[in-house]
Amino acid sequence: MSYIKKTLDAMAYNKMNVFHWHIVDDSSFPYQSAAFPLLSEKGSYDKRKYVYSPGDVAEVIEYAHQRGIRVVPEFDSPGHTTSWGKSYPDLLTTCYNNETGSPDGTYGPIDPTKNFTYEFLQTLFQEIVDVFPDEYFHIGGDEVGFDCWESNQDVLDFMDQHNITESKYLESYYIQRILGIASDLNAKSIVWQEVFDNGVELSADTIVQIWKFGRRKELNAVTAAGHYTLLSQCYYLDRFRYFGGDWHKFYNCEPLDFSADNVSQYDLVIGGEAAMWSEFVDESNVESRVWPRASAVAERLWSPMNVTDIDEAATRIEEHYCRLRRRGINAQPPNGPGYCV
Repeated sequence: MSYIKKTLDAMAYNKMNVFHWHIVDDSSFPYQSAAFPLLSEKGSYDKRKYVYSPGDVAEVIEYAHQRGIRVVPEFDSPGHTTSWGKSYPDLLTTCYNNETGSPDGTYGPIDPTKNFTYEFLQTLFQEIVDVFPDEYFHIGGDEVGFDCWESNQDVLDFMDQHNITESKYLESYYIQRILGIASDLNAKSIVWQEVFDNGVELSADTIVQIWKFGRRKELNAVTAAGHYTLLSQCYYLDRFRYFGGDWHKFYNCEPLDFSADNVSQYDLVIGGEAAMWSEFVDESNVESRVWPRASAVAERLWSPMNVTDIDEAATRIEEHYCRLRRRGINAQPPNGPGYCV
């Protein structure tokens, strides 16, 4: 909690106004659900120490609100859900050994063929909408492995019955249904770009988050289809390079640097997101990895396209680094050896 608050403090110092809280993933389900308490009890690293209680979540939302920051949660599915299955294995797809035709002891993505899946998500989404006041929440849709679905005869039979010819269209079927659940709850959705790429029918207010390479082509495709988009592909803070000037690559990435079919498409690019994933980051190093590298992202996103001088930006980044240090943020040196007055 203390490091989340420090992140929010630093975000405010950098004019970043949305905290995308990827609060659950394969490895852990720390969100303590009132409707499904077993999710965190069995799916978190430790049900006493490593969970976010309802009080914790409310505290983060209010702390962010006081700093002009929205909190947008992500409950990613149908992939990235291994931790969900610790308490509700029926949610996940049973994987089979292709040679023996018997279960191999593992589970894959959420099973999109069961009514239980959608009843469960209806209840969970209702809770998310009640707990998080923002009009948007992120429903995920990225990095879905299809091997398990394709090994399960029940899933294959379902696909045949519904004339679904490929696994990516099965994912689209699932996403379409949960988008409907969110819409029925008057919630607006953010999705990862695979959802758009796979041809899911999206409402006009759905935001497509671009994270894969080939951003210019994707930016044009998404906006040409009339959808809002959020760029994070070139702002992945976890892609860390030791050598000095690591922030240059973020500063040089302009969201509007793509060839649009129509000039009105540029109005649909609503912002960018600096993303820090935690495979190799925890409370011991998150501050220094994020700051002031994310400051370069903030300046790019708040600056006109013609403000591109790296040398001038380096002076501002250095000054801001020292400002962050004085305010208690454990930022790392941005430009090599030096000192703060």
